[in-house]
Amino acid sequence: MEVLSLTSGILPRLPTVYIAIRMTGFLLALGYTALLLYFMRRMRFFNAVPGLSFRWLSGIFLLKIAAGTALWAIYTYVYPDRLTADVFKYFDDSAPMFNALYTEPADYFRMVFGIGNDTEAFWWKYYKEMNNWERAFESNLYNDSHTIIRFNAVVRLFSFGEFHVHTVVAAFLALTGLLGIYRAFVTSLVGLERVLMAVVFLLPSVLFWASGVIKESLLFFGMGLLVYQVSYFLVVRWRWWDPFLLLFTVAMLFFLKFYVLLSLTPALILLAWARRADRPALWLKALLVYGFFILVGLNLQRVFPGWDILGILTMKQRDFVGLAVLMDSGSFVMPTLLLPDVWLFASQAPYALYIALAGPLVHGGGGALGLIAGAENAGFLLFLFGCFMFRGPWRKLDHALFFSMLFYVLLLALIIGYTTPVMGAVVRYRTPLLPFLMIAGLLILDKDRIVNKWPWIRPLLST
Repeated sequence: MEVLSLTSGILPRLPTVYIAIRMTGFLLALGYTALLLYFMRRMRFFNAVPGLSFRWLSGIFLLKIAAGTALWAIYTYVYPDRLTADVFKYFDDSAPMFNALYTEPADYFRMVFGIGNDTEAFWWKYYKEMNNWERAFESNLYNDSHTIIRFNAVVRLFSFGEFHVHTVVAAFLALTGLLGIYRAFVTSLVGLERVLMAVVFLLPSVLFWASGVIKESLLFFGMGLLVYQVSYFLVVRWRWWDPFLLLFTVAMLFFLKFYVLLSLTPALILLAWARRADRPALWLKALLVYGFFILVGLNLQRVFPGWDILGILTMKQRDFVGLAVLMDSGSFVMPTLLLPDVWLFASQAPYALYIALAGPLVHGGGGALGLIAGAENAGFLLFLFGCFMFRGPWRKLDHALFFSMLFYVLLLALIIGYTTPVMGAVVRYRTPLLPFLMIAGLLILDKDRIVNKWPWIRPLLST
């Protein structure tokens, strides 16, 4: 009877305790949001941005936190399997790593920095408690799950395990990278600042997927800083710390999404070469840069055994097909199965581009998310069509910038189209190319033609 009496006294208080814990996490996240807004106000990078006031930037930051929270809510209440949700599984896996700080501090730092931590002893003490440290299908490529687990283990130093603090930090990092992209292109799109703001910060899939505690937030952080650094180098001389920051961003992308770095590197090299030297002609520079990368890529396994690029892409496609069939994915589209053969890859290139750029519109599947993805796809295709219809003179186009961005988009779209037969995944994986595709459209746009036709649209284009 005493036990029953005690239990009946505790149970009514459990909801109150639960609410108190939730409120504590909310207040902590709110406090860090205010702290980061203060930090942004004091940092030059976030101020004096052409066409983007600090008030607008602050609003976008809060919007990204709301989007990250929406991602949490969807994977809490709509798809509640915590073991398969990217937004939770890496966060949960970071707990054993962080807990080592209390018992074996040296082990914590070794795991965070990846120094001497790949041993059987570490596996038995820490990694066996994680569900995603090891993949079901390991390859010679680095397991990018390690990076997001380490990120969460570091944020736990000041989050006290409150998930929403991680959302605030992820949204801030993604915002920083997106601002780097905006800054890199704003001087080339004078008079279109508001449109540039929309295509960089407010594309639905980018806003949704690059705001939460998932890899895309870190990806945009590293990618945006890299693009900003290169653009800054081409206009102004580097400061003493820039090489170290460049090394950090390149390493981050390598250990996070190697294929994005692989797609972006030749585009940035081509742009830098075109900006620094008038000769040879741009088409010859592009041929030399991409010819070199293709030649190296097709023969990389001769120097580094196991790094057969076509073989890796083939394996990735087959793994994805097998997983889609096993999970009975509603937006799965059966592709032609690849082999590590150059001509087969070349023949499937048009299909890969179609899947990456238009697949979610045609094969979006059912449900609200499929409809939203299809509507977004239709929207950006109409946007690009409008830019083409109101294009400016060819001679006035910044050819180096336009083709560098276009080649990056096409190469990344090929990789995604080759390996990803599920349209829901395509929508997420192509987010790193969408802002650049929209920017390429803006580069060919002649805003004066639009204003002459519809004068009322001028205030909507720029500040």
